[in-house]
Amino acid sequence: MNDTLELVLILLLAAILAVSLFRRLGLPAMLGYLLAGIVIGPHATGIIPPDDSTRGLAEFGVIFLMFTVGLEFSLAQLFAMRRTVFGLGGAQMAVTLLAGFGLAYASGLDWQSSIALAGALSLSSTAIMARLLAERLELKSTHGQRIMGVMLFQDLAVVPLLILIPALAQNHGALASILLLGALKAALVLVLVLGFGRRVMGKWFNWVARQKSSEVFVLNVLLVTLGMAWLTQRAGLSLALGAFISGVLISETDYRYQVEDYIKPFRDVLLGLFFITIGSLLDLSVVVMQLPWVLVVLIALLALKLLIAYGLGRFFGDIDSVALRTALAIAPAGEFGFVLLAQAEVLHLLPDAPLQVVLAAMVISMLLSPLIIMMSDRIVLYCCESEWTLRSLALHELSARSYGVKRHVIVCGYGRSGQNLSRFLEQEGLAVIALDMDPQRVRAAATAGESVVFGDAGRREVLVAAGVHRAAAIVVTFADTPVSLAIISHARELEPGLPVIVRTFDDTDLDRLKDAGAAEVVPEILEGSLMLASHAMLELGVPLARVLKRIRRVRSERYHMMRGFFRGITDDPAENAEHSQPRMHSVIIGEGAYANGKLLEELMLDKLGVEVTAIRRHGIRGLHPSADTRIIPMDVVVLLGVPESLVQAEIRLLQG
Repeated sequence: MNDTLELVLILLLAAILAVSLFRRLGLPAMLGYLLAGIVIGPHATGIIPPDDSTRGLAEFGVIFLMFTVGLEFSLAQLFAMRRTVFGLGGAQMAVTLLAGFGLAYASGLDWQSSIALAGALSLSSTAIMARLLAERLELKSTHGQRIMGVMLFQDLAVVPLLILIPALAQNHGALASILLLGALKAALVLVLVLGFGRRVMGKWFNWVARQKSSEVFVLNVLLVTLGMAWLTQRAGLSLALGAFISGVLISETDYRYQVEDYIKPFRDVLLGLFFITIGSLLDLSVVVMQLPWVLVVLIALLALKLLIAYGLGRFFGDIDSVALRTALAIAPAGEFGFVLLAQAEVLHLLPDAPLQVVLAAMVISMLLSPLIIMMSDRIVLYCCESEWTLRSLALHELSARSYGVKRHVIVCGYGRSGQNLSRFLEQEGLAVIALDMDPQRVRAAATAGESVVFGDAGRREVLVAAGVHRAAAIVVTFADTPVSLAIISHARELEPGLPVIVRTFDDTDLDRLKDAGAAEVVPEILEGSLMLASHAMLELGVPLARVLKRIRRVRSERYHMMRGFFRGITDDPAENAEHSQPRMHSVIIGEGAYANGKLLEELMLDKLGVEVTAIRRHGIRGLHPSADTRIIPMDVVVLLGVPESLVQAEIRLLQG
């Protein structure tokens, strides 16, 4: 017991130190865990003993990782992205597997080891790339959708690979029968569990939720996850497959997001322990001795996956810039590759020397992932003519939209704040030209008749194209100080008298933005406090004139009275998950859509928690249509609701 406790304490201390260091450097926590494992592993300091004492904990990390993948699995999403997932994703996986197998086999490994190695190297990091794309606001872009579609297929492909690799370690003569038996078992379990388990799972979670106890709910999630993993293991399959199935089952219930919030701490901690054990496998002395081979494998890994993904992207009709951005993200190795390598190492499928070389190359490739994504814009601009063409077209469209418009407001950022601001201004008869970098948002809003154009407001030529010389004001609706400073600088240079109103999160950069030339700076936290205070004073009987005078004084003094506060442990800047926030979504009604010829009240979209805010017909946008409005082909129906309800409403409009 003491040895186990000592080991856990060492792992926790190493994880805290390594992850804190990597957070400060702006690198993914996963790489910090790998570094911690390398340092305290048996091949370095020897703090972790070379036995199986940590692998039991690490297996739980893999279970929760696969559970999360299953939880995010959506048949509707899979159907919507089927061409990308099964077309591009399937082709990328197949070609990379074949190429990796050929190179490994040609280097002298036997065919079983070559298959295991090719499977591990063919995977990319969903965790790292999803985070990097989210930070860059590129998840909904064309290349972001391609990247996530390919990685969705890779995550699904892990399941058969987890069945295949143990079979490779069995008697070669019985390999075909073992694989066939494993496939039949997996199919039987999937049919039984998914076929009959859906209704049972929904009823069971409803009963647990009625207990109104978060403790019971968490215990139930752990029971379902580990119980399903145990069930598949008893059937001769992997623990990870059972965890994936339990995630899929829960994703079909109404408790998907609540489960995800509860399970995240367990997943992150246990997954961290898994990556520490992976790092502990790496022998730095072997890596140093084999450094030329490590570099060869690293370059071959990145170049091979890059060329394959780029070529297939072009084959599937992507322009060269989208194909290259997708390929750059897919090229580095991924976390599931370590899962497969760990399995192959336990089964002695790979000799130690090749294992060390491949592990080192994979770790380095993942360390390079943030750098590759940060440089992707420069790489694409240097290599792809279409990127210059697209930017030129965007500037041309923006110039055409702003031509002849005077005294308009340039709204930088068309998120929730930008959209609300634009509607207020338009109601006052003021012209608006909005700029946004999210192509999906721009496309959806423009389809619904909004005045928004794709463009980076932080670039001088974009502001010129937006008619900055004729504008009445610029409003920056997002809280990004560096971009806001760039916009202010360009505005001061191009049109010195033009007022620029800037939004910030708090008062940290208020003086800096004011000194740069911002006409007004709106710190959202302080403004929220002002509104709360004004409502409270009015309720308490303070005269309106006095309330307004006090608010004006606070604003004129740059919020001096409200700046500075006592910090607490709950003051973390992390915001609530966006899945619970209502959003807008446009649906184009095609010729074969279910909604054609039906009245809005017949569709009963309000029962799904969705409001129809507008219908655009023949270029005319009608707000707040009545219940007896009849839908006709090519109508654009603008919906308001939370994401889950919007998905159901779109399915009802298009499929019934």
